Amino acid sequence: MRILLADDHDLVRETISAYLQSEGGAEVSLATDLSEALEKIRESGPFDLVLLDYNMPGMFGLDGLPRALEAHGGKGVAILSGTAPSRTAQEALEAGAIGYLPKTLSAQTMLNAVRFMITGETYVPASLMRDDAAAPEHPMAQLLSPRENEVLSGLCRGLSNKEIARELALQEVTIKLHVRTLCRKLDAKNRTQAAMAAKEAGLF
Repeated sequence: MRILLADDHDLVRETISAYLQSEGGAEVSLATDLSEALEKIRESGPFDLVLLDYNMPGMFGLDGLPRALEAHGGKGVAILSGTAPSRTAQEALEAGAIGYLPKTLSAQTMLNAVRFMITGETYVPASLMRDDAAAPEHPMAQLLSPRENEVLSGLCRGLSNKEIARELALQEVTIKLHVRTLCRKLDAKNRTQAAMAAKEAGLF
């Protein structure tokens, strides 16, 4: 099976790729953002399955999904995400995704899901399709204000302070202050460590 895996988080990308190759016998092509993924699809596609990180540069959530589907000729494209509320999973399916995979899935479950989608079936964990309104908020998220979570989302997408400021309609100096606070709250030395901590915790 030929798979394109696009994720800007090195550890996630390499871990998933290694398991799909060693245990699933897959041929895996890698990309770090949507533009590179689209280029790989044009050059080497179609693939049996394309896996796109929800938060990587160029995706803007599900906005990049239609572009990937168009480039892939409407063939199987699935969304990967560190956080997977049922609402977003449902929106992904409605937008044409063949599946929605939380990064918290075990390696074997991830492989089984990939094989399932390659047969043309849709995959979403059953737990996501239940009402998650009463689900407890992630402990790390509880440390942060709503605005800090928005800024952290920007960091996880690789945006600069200027780009985050433009997106949130704030001054760049305000973003710098939020980044400093985030680093303190997340015990991170810099913005990169803060983003990595958030991703590894499954916040984004």
